[in-house]
Amino acid sequence: MSTTQGHQFINGAYRVGSGTPVERINPATGQVDVVMDIASIADLEDAISAAAAAFKSWSRLTPAERSDHLLAFAAELKTRAAELADLETAQTGKSTRMSHEFDVPGTIDNVNFFAGAARHLQGQAAGDYAGNSTSMIRREPIGVIGSIAPWNYPLQMAAWKILPAIAAGNTIVLKPSEMTPGTSLVFAEAATAAGIPAGVINVVVGAGRQIGEALVRHPKIAMTSFTGSTPVGRKIMEMASETGKRVHLELGGKAPLVVFKDADVEAAAHGAVAGSTINGGQDCTAATRAYVHSSLFETFTARVAELMDAMVVGDPTNEDTDMGSLISFAHRGKVSEMVERAKEAGATVRAGGVVPDLPGAFYRPTLITGATQDSEIVQDEVFGPVLVALPFETDDEAIEMANDTPFGLAASAWTNNVNLAMRAAAEIQAGCVWVNEHIPIVSEMPHGGYKDSGFGKDMSSYSFEEYTNVKHVLISHDTDAHKGWQSTVFKKR
Repeated sequence: MSTTQGHQFINGAYRVGSGTPVERINPATGQVDVVMDIASIADLEDAISAAAAAFKSWSRLTPAERSDHLLAFAAELKTRAAELADLETAQTGKSTRMSHEFDVPGTIDNVNFFAGAARHLQGQAAGDYAGNSTSMIRREPIGVIGSIAPWNYPLQMAAWKILPAIAAGNTIVLKPSEMTPGTSLVFAEAATAAGIPAGVINVVVGAGRQIGEALVRHPKIAMTSFTGSTPVGRKIMEMASETGKRVHLELGGKAPLVVFKDADVEAAAHGAVAGSTINGGQDCTAATRAYVHSSLFETFTARVAELMDAMVVGDPTNEDTDMGSLISFAHRGKVSEMVERAKEAGATVRAGGVVPDLPGAFYRPTLITGATQDSEIVQDEVFGPVLVALPFETDDEAIEMANDTPFGLAASAWTNNVNLAMRAAAEIQAGCVWVNEHIPIVSEMPHGGYKDSGFGKDMSSYSFEEYTNVKHVLISHDTDAHKGWQSTVFKKR
């Protein structure tokens, strides 16, 4: 992405924002890699105006026409796959394997999925429900969507916000994190290059307290979709209530990984390490609390510690690196401080818990035991490569402990007992429960939470519930001028 073109994408073209520029730090090197322009309120107004103008024609396209645009978009992204992956690693510090094998292929698959889903907006079958009439359902786009995406998966989060919205006929103004805007901008530019009309996708880069708040509060924004922390999500709801707009929230998580007595310990240990360290643990669905049957606890924790100690942490551009840096020095400090407080409270660090001697914001994968269920490290979101393991005695206790959190985004259960697997899937309070697995997502299945993890769905056809209005249309074919129900209002005359 050329920095001379600017870091805003409005009405089909890059522009230089008129706000005060900021320095962007490469988290893996600690060095400034770009001086980034920032949007002003005037830039945001232009983006919203462009989206509103584009809505008039985009919303009137047939589903087949929008599908064709998205198929062309997917093809364009494939030609830019390497560029996108390298840029994603540079701006986040995540490993190149993660960017090339997970983020970019998953994003392209999302585009292809929504190209098909655009032609399958479902509603109740037309029929006679009132007598001598035909009722049918129309799904209609809402208008201009104002979305705010986080820094942990910049490309995929841009796709999750943009694709269901535009597939349903809406237009969008996206505010990515000012820490990681690059791939969101290339994503929007690629859409325009593929033929999606100017103004359908707009990206403004600015601080949340200025641009984010103005976007949510704007009267022309019909809906706000936000992914981020639970406290900020609550603030988003407050601001959106001022204009009564629809809100979709995907918030924090504290995912339990429950290892029952009959589980395959080797599989569970590998799943726990991969699930807790993916993306540096900066994943709201990451495994953070391992509840392990007491008979397996020492075997499980020893194996997890061994696997974590063997992980290669370092230069994210090296193919041999397992885990790159965290997003910033400030965030690493927050993670490290939570681990230190856990130690002070009596917990034991079985692996990691240290800052390696590397130039960027790196932190070793960490396993903690000996913490109490009510402790900060168990209850609060760390958002780093930290797994806390606690033992349990009974299945009832395991499920109770798994649910003992305000969050409910994701969870996993490890067992070879089908009845226990089905019980865990039913009783664990989370929007996704994996069995003998942790982390995999697919475009066809929804992503979203319970409780303080928010509401609404990303991905899948269920996401159209967020981005469409459902309209009931009734057509009377009763030839009698005097309808029977009218007698409840006045007598026939």
